[in-house]
Parts: sequence; C-alpha cells; structure tokens
Amino acid sequence: MKKSSSKEVKKGLLPFQLIDKRIKELGDWRGVTLAKVRKIIHQAIPDVVEEWKWRGVPVWYFNGMICTGETYKAVVKLTFAKGAQLKDPSKLFNSSLDGNIRRAIDIHEGEKIDEKALKALIREAASLNISDGKKTS
Repeated sequence: MKKSSSKEVKKGLLPFQLIDKRIKELGDWRGVTLAKVRKIIHQAIPDVVEEWKWRGVPVWYFNGMICTGETYKAVVKLTFAKGAQLKDPSKLFNSSLDGNIRRAIDIHEGEKIDEKALKALIREAASLNISDGKKTS
C-alpha cells in the first residue's frame, strides 16, 4: 500500500473502500455525482487504478495520473493532471482554464454529465499517459 497521511489508510482501508466511504458520508448530490463520475471512469478504462491521496482525495491512474475527484460545498471537481494537453471538443473543461498543465471540470448540483464526452476525455488522458511512457499507477 502506498504511503498516505490519511488516518483511515493507516487503519487498513483500501483506496476503493475509502472512496466508497466518502460517497456514503457525503449523503447528498455530491456523493451521487462522485459515484456517477467514478462509474464513468471505470467504464472508460476498466483497468484504472484508484488511490486515496492528500488527506482524502480520490485519484484515478492509468500509466500515470488521469484525474482527481474533489468534493466541495458547491461543486464536484474533476481535475485532469494533463488537461491542457487534451482535446476538449465538447467543452467539458470549465475551470482552471488558464493553467499550463491542469484543467478541471466543475460539476454543480443538478447538472447533467455528458457521459460520452467524459469517457472520450478520460480515454484520451490515458492514451496521453501511455504515449509519455509512464508506468501504471
């Protein structure tokens, strides 16, 4: 198991269990949204690796980091590690647009997720990781 400062990881919970726990604890639209995004990520890349980092942030990897899934009071934020290098024809990125590396998608309560476009973006991020020659996770 990877090192983490999270007390829960030290108690022996695996990353997928911690993400399950977070979704349940949120108990509102944010938990539902995070669960939906997680499902989409797994559909896009069945071999994706889940991690739990930075005191409670779900992170998805495939040959390098794909994205994080942060939850805030007003948004669920998917931050793509190499988002600035990704094509986004559906204009999903709506946050962190001025950075040189990352791009993010802020999902607000009641917003519909374009599953097809999100899957394409996730697959493109994984492909970029593969082309960069990085190892899984």
